[in-house]
Amino acid sequence: DNKQAHMHAFAMVREAIAWLDRTLPLAAHFPKGSVFREDRQPVPAEALREVILNAVMHRDYSRASSYVAIAVFDDRIEVRSVGDFPTGIRAEMLSGDHPSILRNPLIAGAFHRTGAVEVWGRGTTRVIEACLAHGATPPEFSEQAGVVTVTFRAAVGPEGAEGPSWHQVGTKLALSKHQAQLLEIASDPMSLQELMQPSGRTDRTKFRDQVVRPLLEAGLLEMTIPDKPRSPNQKYRATPAGVRLVQRGRE
Repeated sequence: DNKQAHMHAFAMVREAIAWLDRTLPLAAHFPKGSVFREDRQPVPAEALREVILNAVMHRDYSRASSYVAIAVFDDRIEVRSVGDFPTGIRAEMLSGDHPSILRNPLIAGAFHRTGAVEVWGRGTTRVIEACLAHGATPPEFSEQAGVVTVTFRAAVGPEGAEGPSWHQVGTKLALSKHQAQLLEIASDPMSLQELMQPSGRTDRTKFRDQVVRPLLEAGLLEMTIPDKPRSPNQKYRATPAGVRLVQRGRE
């Protein structure tokens, strides 16, 4: 998906957040002590919102070609804003208390007066706190060639765990809600039609290409008749790695 937006600052922030809501995959999560599943994005919405606000407020509008861009990859989300770090500010300082230097005080003031921004100088630390509370990896801050980039990477499971963790698979595959749903029900062999029913999807080709094939390639799902992929008797089941993944997600 590729979208360009040219509008006032408040509408731009709203549109960017709405676009991410439509674009980002959902991963299944089982809160500790609960048997109920939650579907949530790999990065908390409040962290993305804060970074987008900062990108708009700190953009260098004196450059005719300046922009704010959001890019979603399989393993990361990048928010880029044209404009160097303010004088005296380095990337490593953003993970703690640091001076608040406003590049565009009128724009920042407008966001502050509407309540979109509450406290100066704590935006990046709030982003880090939100990520940690969500179980996501805190973002990386960098500046190169006059462009500041904030990179969110999906959280990974405990080091040394056997097999892929839920977040590791989500990172590599951008695990969707329907993929997570499929792995949960495919402990026994099931036909493609049976796998499709819980999702409500009806296009067999798209379901096979978008949901089933990535899981097969990742070794989380297997065919019961692998030498005849198109067999009318073909069924699918979760591999031991896929089963472990679901079990670990429930812990």
